[in-house]
This record gives sequence, C-alpha cells and structure tokens, in this order.
Amino acid sequence: TPPASPMPPPTPRTDSPCVCGRLRRAARALTQLYDDVLTPSGLRVTQFSLLSTLARRGPLRMTDLATVAMLDRTALSRNLEPLAAQGLVRIATGTDARTREISLTRAGEAALARALPHWRRAQAQVARQLGDQRNDTLIGLLADVEELHPAVQQQPG
Repeated sequence: TPPASPMPPPTPRTDSPCVCGRLRRAARALTQLYDDVLTPSGLRVTQFSLLSTLARRGPLRMTDLATVAMLDRTALSRNLEPLAAQGLVRIATGTDARTREISLTRAGEAALARALPHWRRAQAQVARQLGDQRNDTLIGLLADVEELHPAVQQQPG
C-alpha cells in the first residue's frame, strides 16, 4: 500500500480584522472623498498635501520632504513630477550637486489658495459624518499609528 499523504496544514485563521488592511481601505475611501471634493481645484489630495507642507516649512531637500511626507523617494518623485510640470513647485540642485531642493512657486501658492476652500469642505464633511469627538479621536489615533513608522522610531529623543 502506498504511504499515506501528509495532511495539509490547517488554514490560518485570524480572530480579529487585519488593522493594516482596514486602514488601507479606509485611507483609499478617504482619499477618494478628498479627491472628489478637490476636483474643481485641479489638485489631488496627495498634491495638495505636498504643496501645504512646502507652504508651511519652506523649501526642503528632497530627502527631508520624503521624510516629512512619509514617502519613499520614488513615490515622492512620482508625485512631484506633475507639480513641477505645471510650474507649481521648483526642483533645483541643492548646495551639494547630489541633492535636490523643492520649493513652492507663486503659481503653487495660488493653486494652494484656490484648493483650500475645497479641502476645508472635505474636512467639514468628514467631521460632520464622524462627529467632532470621533473625528478628534481618529486624528489622535492616526498620530499614534504614524509613530509606528520606522523612520519616526529611529529619530533621536
């Protein structure tokens, strides 16, 4: 008689939903909402976020902008290309020929100002749907989740 074949391993079970999967789906839903509301401005929420960061912090080296935005350099470059093509950001050689410095142009400032009322509408829609307390709680939880990022954990102090 042939040897008995081994039993297949049991199917792994999880007793709770995958936090990462749920958060990624929620992020896609929220991104779509913001993109829809921002449509009249011509910006996507990812672009709005980069322009806002540059407006707040001033010119940044590519590496520093990637760190602040929690994006790898490839994803950051992919997001900056259309902004540079539209003249909304300037990508210049930094003090070291190997570095790039990103700055907001006057056209970028104007685009950000045009998009701001739409972004505020999206913010208000989310707060209205969640309620102020849940919205504030979510923002706090998301800050805690961002702390899980390896680059944040490696920062001194």
